[in-house]
Amino acid sequence: MLKRILLLAVSITLVSPEVGAQTVTNIAVLKGLAPLTILKKSYAGEAALASNFTVTGGIQTGSVRQSTLLPFADQQQQALRDAFITSGNLAQLVDGLGTSLGSAYLARAHYADRQYFTSISSAVADLIAYTNATTRDDSNSAKFFFANGTTDGKQAVSEEAAQIFKVIGGSSDTFGRTYGRPAGNPGSDAYGNSRPFQTEPQIVPIVGPDYFNAPADNIVYNRGPIMNLIDSPSFPSGHTTYGYMGSILLAVLVPERYQQMIARGAEYGNDRILMGAHYAMDVLGGRTLATYDLAHLLANDPAYVGRTLKGAPVIGDYQASLKTARAELTAILQSACGDSVATCAKHDVSRLNDPATNEASYLATQTYGLPVVYPQNAGKVEDVGKIAPEAGYLLTAAFPSLTLEEADKILTETQGPGGGFLDDGSAFGVYSRLNLYAAGARAAQLVKEKIDRP
Repeated sequence: MLKRILLLAVSITLVSPEVGAQTVTNIAVLKGLAPLTILKKSYAGEAALASNFTVTGGIQTGSVRQSTLLPFADQQQQALRDAFITSGNLAQLVDGLGTSLGSAYLARAHYADRQYFTSISSAVADLIAYTNATTRDDSNSAKFFFANGTTDGKQAVSEEAAQIFKVIGGSSDTFGRTYGRPAGNPGSDAYGNSRPFQTEPQIVPIVGPDYFNAPADNIVYNRGPIMNLIDSPSFPSGHTTYGYMGSILLAVLVPERYQQMIARGAEYGNDRILMGAHYAMDVLGGRTLATYDLAHLLANDPAYVGRTLKGAPVIGDYQASLKTARAELTAILQSACGDSVATCAKHDVSRLNDPATNEASYLATQTYGLPVVYPQNAGKVEDVGKIAPEAGYLLTAAFPSLTLEEADKILTETQGPGGGFLDDGSAFGVYSRLNLYAAGARAAQLVKEKIDRP
């Protein structure tokens, strides 16, 4: 058994961006997320910001009832466990693989404590590291940019990045200025975009065991000492970026559990609202960012491969690395489970074993009921293949018998409601409305039909 023990710096994953000029991928993500900065310039945008505050507080306190995978009190406890990030091996997300496969995965890849973890294989470890480093870098570059237009709270961004605000007439610290906690004021984030636990009138405490079964509560995971987010800008959610990064990657590696993994990613992001750490808009931003980045990685976009990223090996051919990682993972899971992955995937007695519950909980997070900001896209079916041609790889990488054209058609036909605060007609905006849960089901059905054809 190959075992790797590595040191994880959680603080880097969460709040410490790599200082320097913004990369090509950083700029693309900053432009894609920039519609947040002009919401206060329109009535529709103001309404969306007001709803964001109300919905966030309602979800956290339980006054807004959602469809969740667990009863509310149990979901709060899951949120507390999800506060720790297992970015080194995705261990906390693999319950989405089902009882048998998840157990087989954890037998090889788990966290020994808060600093050390094991990996399931070298190829899987390298793929996770590169994918996480890519999405983390883009997420971290956005946090301080949208808080106060810097890379780290103090250092100015590149002129190219600064132009993003100028071109659209946007401004930083949207949440702080809107919700009465502008940067640097008492009780606010020092840099901007104060979090819900700083702006909401009430945060319900969650007390219980955390991921390591140690006594904890959401206060120590928000205000310290376990995880201090007081001066960590809220938008976008880094946890959600990680959660969707890992969930989509596992969905592609184990397509027999594609839908369940997507539901797990949605749960993980939603748990950040229950913790009082993030707004609904933060979660939607993190989800869109991760989905956008994964599509470009899976497409072998030259801007996304062959990069030198902190804490990750260089991967020059992502598709080839994915193929190798899948082969290694499949062999390990089958050996541990004692049967094929397809057969073992059906063994599940976890909270993710009911398709109806999975679908309802996923749909509850699709838009969070936030009002339309771009009415021209609200009732419009956007052609995913034309606007974001690489998006189809989110399906073809998992279901190779599909053509890219078929995958794009599925994504177009299953897309969620349009016109949200990020759906401004851009390619990035299209990713904000993709419904990968429905798309995964449609893709699996089409593959089955192809096999069954005489």
